[in-house]
Amino acid sequence: MRRTRIKICCMQSEEEARLAIAAGADALGLVGMMPSGPGPIDDALIAAIAARVPPPVATFLLTSETEGEAIVAHARRCRTNTLQLVDRVEPADYFRLRTALPGIKLVQVVHVGGEEAVAEAVAAAAHADALLLDSGQPHAKIKILGGTGRPHDWAISREIVARVACPVFLAGGLQADNVARAIQTVRPFGVDVCTGVRRADYSLDPVKLEAFVAAVAAAT
Repeated sequence: MRRTRIKICCMQSEEEARLAIAAGADALGLVGMMPSGPGPIDDALIAAIAARVPPPVATFLLTSETEGEAIVAHARRCRTNTLQLVDRVEPADYFRLRTALPGIKLVQVVHVGGEEAVAEAVAAAAHADALLLDSGQPHAKIKILGGTGRPHDWAISREIVARVACPVFLAGGLQADNVARAIQTVRPFGVDVCTGVRRADYSLDPVKLEAFVAAVAAAT
């Protein structure tokens, strides 16, 4: 089995970014303004952290914007090399993003609540460079678009991986004691973790981080 990539999300500082990279992260998640949930930081801090991340580590801007122009403006403020679209985007807006932001990769989040997520993922894969399967509730009165700490039905995620040609990241409730089983079940391109490597005060926990990275390595 090929090596599973690791994305450590919800960076809060340059120090956390350094810690994650030293532990073996392939990508870092930087959370912009969200309607709910943990982890958002100011756009200026996102830009500062992204500017200090060395290649080949990828920097993902998590944006909850859904309109093309607003997404472009957010990306230009933060200057990451990847956009993680945590809510649905109209197909025409993918073209606007490609035109306005050449070279930036687009990762579309699909929230896996049931079998309907398969069709949504297949449609999104026609436009995005990669998919990320999470456990949010985008139709809730106050949208939940990530950082839930809850797993979803991995059988559905496995079906999505089998149906699409682009890389797929798996998120949602992953931690050191379940990530190997998740990898073996879903066979994703990469895994994404936030709450599973954090303390009660939401700071990055080096012990949990190292255990998570080791569990991923052992599984692959």
